[in-house]
Amino acid sequence: MADTPKRTPLYDLHVELGGKMVDFAGWEMPVQYPMGIMGEHKQCREKAALFDVSHMGQVILRGENIGEKLEKICPQAYSTLKEGKARYGFFTNEDGGIMDDLIVSNAGDHFFVVVNASMRHQDIPHMAKHLDGVEVEEIFDRALVAVQGPKAEDVVGSLCPAARDLKFMETMVGEISGVECRISRLGYTGEDGYEISIPEDKAVEVSRAFLADENCEPAGLGARDSLRLEAGLCLYGNDIDNDTSPIEASLVWAIQKRRREEGGFPGAERIQKEIAEGTSRKLVGIKPKGRAPARHGVEIQSVDGNNVGVITSGGFGPTAGSPVAMGYVATACSEPGTEINLMIRGKAQPAEIVSLPFVQQNYKR
Repeated sequence: MADTPKRTPLYDLHVELGGKMVDFAGWEMPVQYPMGIMGEHKQCREKAALFDVSHMGQVILRGENIGEKLEKICPQAYSTLKEGKARYGFFTNEDGGIMDDLIVSNAGDHFFVVVNASMRHQDIPHMAKHLDGVEVEEIFDRALVAVQGPKAEDVVGSLCPAARDLKFMETMVGEISGVECRISRLGYTGEDGYEISIPEDKAVEVSRAFLADENCEPAGLGARDSLRLEAGLCLYGNDIDNDTSPIEASLVWAIQKRRREEGGFPGAERIQKEIAEGTSRKLVGIKPKGRAPARHGVEIQSVDGNNVGVITSGGFGPTAGSPVAMGYVATACSEPGTEINLMIRGKAQPAEIVSLPFVQQNYKR
């Protein structure tokens, strides 16, 4: 018998708010609310939206020299990560592929790590095995919500004024409605905003406080996906996976200079070689010229009919006002402006390679 999907601390609130619940990575999550995906997407781009991301794995690392030890399994510079700062990164395998992407924060007396819901079963044992002398504790008694959008600072800042002072990729502990929360200025929509880790028993209360603001509405997985796609942000399992290198995925920016040069992480040989010599394929933005969206798995052909790649994420971009997609193409075809065809339902549909992101990112730096 299949496992029953788990429920986040906000499950009853989603149902009360009219959330349409679906099974996502083993969790019952809202895909949309009565406002609809288009409305929720627009809400996030123009005002503020609240997303439940409690299905993500929250992990606390305690011990000596955690940053240095993380550098043995990640290509990021974590030994120099200052207290109160967060950094995007990923675990690499021996072949230089991406095992999962994650956010690591230096919380002072410990490191706080957030991993993908679908990969927590892999990531936590991986850290426990390789982080010698570090206590790896997955925490299950906290919810995680994201408040995203140009009005996110007002929504969160009106309840916790200190949150206004955070810059992009900074983290702090602050009180919201008398509840001690970890507040980090980051997110997955391309907009300014926060991710907030809340004690489980206070999650509904704090979420209601955000939703009481006239500028904040709930949003589900559907809008989260269209927002991150327009912002050119990768989804693990679609755009990046065990076979994809960070260089193919255009994530070289997430490997700090020292780490690129010194190596010393799994798969460093391939990754350093690709930095020096280039890759045979690249992740690119793709704009279909018609109205038909190109979904995951659609074949990409050159104008003379050769297979040159595949779509990894695609759909309608409400802010872009047209279908948008990301995918891998042969490097020779990766220049913006290159004409291509997408094989949608057996028909060749014209499209063009474009620069990512489709919508300007609005982080508060």
